[in-house]
Amino acid sequence: MAETNPRLIRAINFIQNTSQTIGKLTSWLTLVMMLLMTLVVVLRYGFNMGWIALQESVLYLHAFVLMLGMAYTLKNDEHVRVDIFYRGLSKPKQNKVNTLGHLLFLIPTCVFIIYMSWPYVTQSWMILEGSQEAGGLPFVFVLKSLLIIMPLLLVLQAIAELIMMKLGLTQKHENHQEAL
Repeated sequence: MAETNPRLIRAINFIQNTSQTIGKLTSWLTLVMMLLMTLVVVLRYGFNMGWIALQESVLYLHAFVLMLGMAYTLKNDEHVRVDIFYRGLSKPKQNKVNTLGHLLFLIPTCVFIIYMSWPYVTQSWMILEGSQEAGGLPFVFVLKSLLIIMPLLLVLQAIAELIMMKLGLTQKHENHQEAL
């Protein structure tokens, strides 16, 4: 194998570690979301009380878990795939399938989402959009930012994976310098 650029390896490590860290932190939000949802149900049906902000918090957490967890899921090769044929392929053929999938579907879709969402998100930030519900959360603009953050994280992870496949690095290392 040819000499690998150390800066390229550091960039891959940074992307991989970022995906891993965001994924691990996001996973804790599922616990918070479950506890808040339990609180909403207990307050509503046990005490006939409810708060819009509390209910919206559960929705926000759900969005954060799903959208911030996607790059982590891709990094760990746990994403949904029809792998009837894929799992029986050799590693080089799997890499070809992944490369084509990233280049033809994942990256173009993410770029399209960023392109289409940009005006929507920037407008929301310009007015610091809040909930339309009385007593709702004043952070709709932050929530809408996920429309940019999610595809950006996915593109970075896809690029890191494409480079790793090109260099013949393994996917399962936490620190890819070990794979060299």
